[in-house]
Amino acid sequence: MTEHVHPGTGTATEPRPAERPRETPGGTGTAVRTVWTNWIGFAAVLMIVTGAFNVIAGLVALLNEDYYAVGPQGLLVFDLTAWGWIHLAVGALVLLTGLALFTGKAWAGVVAVVLLGLNAVAQLAFLPVAPLWGVLVIALDVVIIWAIVAHGHEARDLRWW
Repeated sequence: MTEHVHPGTGTATEPRPAERPRETPGGTGTAVRTVWTNWIGFAAVLMIVTGAFNVIAGLVALLNEDYYAVGPQGLLVFDLTAWGWIHLAVGALVLLTGLALFTGKAWAGVVAVVLLGLNAVAQLAFLPVAPLWGVLVIALDVVIIWAIVAHGHEARDLRWW
């Protein structure tokens, strides 16, 4: 009989460095938690931060109309008040979905990708008002979407409590 040796470790009894066993909820056995699981945690934290930033940007647009300088070409499709409400609503949903992503539910990943795609489009339309900010948020949205799409199957092992 041949003994299986994990590459890079030289032993058959130790898990590979990229994996650490952990107890599953309810103590029913152990699950393998890989370092890629941390990407989902990172995505969840970034979603919470991005959602909070959008909520703040929406509130600023609603409460202080003089804060944003709109160029002569104006905004795409809506006025500043409407974009304030859009940022507030999308930001709150992104924040809540980021919190839900920590539970390891499959629906949270799907909803997150859809919301982040909508957020990126909203930021693109809002570029005339806040160009640097919009590009930064779009880049964060893309990184978060990549983490969820590439490693979303690891979300079931994300539960940290």
